[in-house]
Amino acid sequence: MSRIGKKPVPIPKGVEVKLDRGILTVKGPKGELNQKIHPKVKIDIGPDEVKVTVNESTKQVRALHGLYRVLVNNMVTGVTKGFEKGLEIVGIGYRVELSGRTATFHLGYSHPIEFPLPDGVDAKVERTKITLSSIDKELLGQTAAKIRRLRPPEPYKGKGIRYENEVIRRKAGKAGAK
Repeated sequence: MSRIGKKPVPIPKGVEVKLDRGILTVKGPKGELNQKIHPKVKIDIGPDEVKVTVNESTKQVRALHGLYRVLVNNMVTGVTKGFEKGLEIVGIGYRVELSGRTATFHLGYSHPIEFPLPDGVDAKVERTKITLSSIDKELLGQTAAKIRRLRPPEPYKGKGIRYENEVIRRKAGKAGAK
């Protein structure tokens, strides 16, 4: 039995949790999220907490136990507080501009890169830093990964797009000829 899966998910005031035909819906002050539930996972919704249980004890189902507990917890946290992820742009002349729902990146290529933000993800830009926020943790992480993939940090000078507080393993350059 999963240690994480055994812990109940507390439901704060103002959050409504419903299960209908295998789809879990969580409504809160920041919005609404839906998640399809695996048939072998059982969700018990109480007045102030949600419990996740499983029917079998196979390896796959035990893994689903902890996974769905964390997914439910992320949904509850998302509709109450929301999530944020920061990206830093490092490099001379590298910058980002935000116009409406489109971020324009200047990353040393011969052309700027237009990146349309998906629905549900908002962005704030401060020169070489972009902060993404959303109620859906999965969508937020996927969007941040797609932005980072535009110009991943290189190991010699560390130029590129990196997550906030990400540590880049640096390599030594070639030794000068003597």
